[in-house]
Amino acid sequence: MSSVTELVDILLMVMQMAVFALSLGLTLISFQSYRQRPSKRLESAFIGFAFLSMGVGFTTITSQLSEPLTVFYVVETIPFIVGFGMLYLSLYR
Repeated sequence: MSSVTELVDILLMVMQMAVFALSLGLTLISFQSYRQRPSKRLESAFIGFAFLSMGVGFTTITSQLSEPLTVFYVVETIPFIVGFGMLYLSLYR
């Protein structure tokens, strides 16, 4: 494996961890907002961000597998569907 490939792999891992950290940060902020002013909209937003964070985590794990099965892609897609659905619901209300 060349040093350029190793460097790109490290850069990809750092960027994936940054996305995961940002998604967890959004989840934390939305949870704090919900705790300060409980409402159905903020509850839906918090749940949405939590599921999006799960999806990001699954995607990061799946990308580390050498040959992931199709079932892994299905499992990582479900939290995104639920998360975006909950965010849609929170904005629609």
